[in-house]
Amino acid sequence: MAAITLRPTTESRNEKVGLDWWLLCAAIFLAVFGVAEIFSAGNEQTAGDFKKQMGHILLGLVPTSVFAFCHPRLWAKAAKYVYLVNLAMLAAVLAVGKGSNGADRWLKLGPVQFQPSELSKILIVLTLATFYASRQDRIKSFSTFALGFLHVFVPVLLIMEQPHLGASLLILCLWVALSLVAGVSPKYMLIAVGSFVVLTTLVFKSPTVRGVIIKPYQWERVLGMFGLSSKGKSVKDNQYQVQMASYAFANGGVAGTGYLKGEVKKQVPFVDTDFIFAAVGEEFGMMGCFVLLGVFALLFYRIWLGMLSAADLYYQLIMAGILTIFGFHLIVNAGMVLGVLPVVGMWLPFLSYGGTAIWLCMSLVGLALNVRARERSVLF
Repeated sequence: MAAITLRPTTESRNEKVGLDWWLLCAAIFLAVFGVAEIFSAGNEQTAGDFKKQMGHILLGLVPTSVFAFCHPRLWAKAAKYVYLVNLAMLAAVLAVGKGSNGADRWLKLGPVQFQPSELSKILIVLTLATFYASRQDRIKSFSTFALGFLHVFVPVLLIMEQPHLGASLLILCLWVALSLVAGVSPKYMLIAVGSFVVLTTLVFKSPTVRGVIIKPYQWERVLGMFGLSSKGKSVKDNQYQVQMASYAFANGGVAGTGYLKGEVKKQVPFVDTDFIFAAVGEEFGMMGCFVLLGVFALLFYRIWLGMLSAADLYYQLIMAGILTIFGFHLIVNAGMVLGVLPVVGMWLPFLSYGGTAIWLCMSLVGLALNVRARERSVLF
């Protein structure tokens, strides 16, 4: 990793934002609403998830406080070690990780179990932001482009081995987003995007390439999105989750069935995790979904405003990374629940059940509030 020589900070300016109450309140609303929906979605298999999620939120105050109160530049100073720790955790998953549903994604430290691939997202934001901020004088060079890609390529390879396709794609999106904000040469980015399109085409056309890139069950999910299946596989089986989710939305209609009154949601597999949006659609209807998306829009706007108002590239990149993580999760989760994207196991920010997921969301908000507090105030 390149030596870290960031530009002088702009934190001495007057009219700092302080605590961004809009951002904080939006996050709190989403977290509280998520816990309420997890309680509502409870059935024989998920009855204990509500209490566990409350415990996860309380425990999540620890990493949130770290990211909210530690100066963001401390992560830049320790970027090399943060990157190595990230790789070590991802490698440890392959060696001693715990498995579930055909994937080894968890590490267990005493009573705490977490997914390093989720933690990797915020660590990649911090280390890649540091890398680009330290090379502002060489940002258009091919070496910056190549080293930036290598920065994420190694973690992506380790995550693909778990396998976790969704997290791998997100980290690649982080690289694209941060590269564009940093000002990496557009011609190199176009070459990278073109290469990705060619690779995607080969995945569809060549079984040999497909077998190297994705797992058979992941290919079945892609086919299921188009109402297709490979030989010997049932289309109905591939689409069962999405079909049940569509029934939940249909039952909710415009105004919804009312809180705790949805029945179809109990038939949706993994309704408290990947398909929590279907429970929202049934109980609160289309209007409730629009309100929820409105709160997400407020959260995204405040993060985008932080990126826009930051005069320091390092802070701009951090906020861009946070926005990318939240935006990717929301778009992919809603897309797969609505049946327009493959089911890749992507949770909905703040709402889906899961310790590592809520810890990541809380930590991202803590980091965003930290950066926002150090930048100038602008109009709402």
